[in-house]
Amino acid sequence: MKFSYYPETDSLYIDLSEKVSEDSREVAPGVVLDFDAEGNLVGIDIDHASKIADLSKLEAEALPIAKLSLARQ
Repeated sequence: MKFSYYPETDSLYIDLSEKVSEDSREVAPGVVLDFDAEGNLVGIDIDHASKIADLSKLEAEALPIAKLSLARQ
């Protein structure tokens, strides 16, 4: 899973899988779900993310994380 934030557009993309998106559906204003060819959820795109979520912190609880990578741009 990968979180990518784009400050120039204030959008957050949560990449749930390495599979390619084949279909997208807007489920709420500015929130788009991406699906692969089999209909599995592969990503979540959130426009105006800073208005929807507190982007100043990220918490994870009881995740079986094998690799953790933090990058600052």
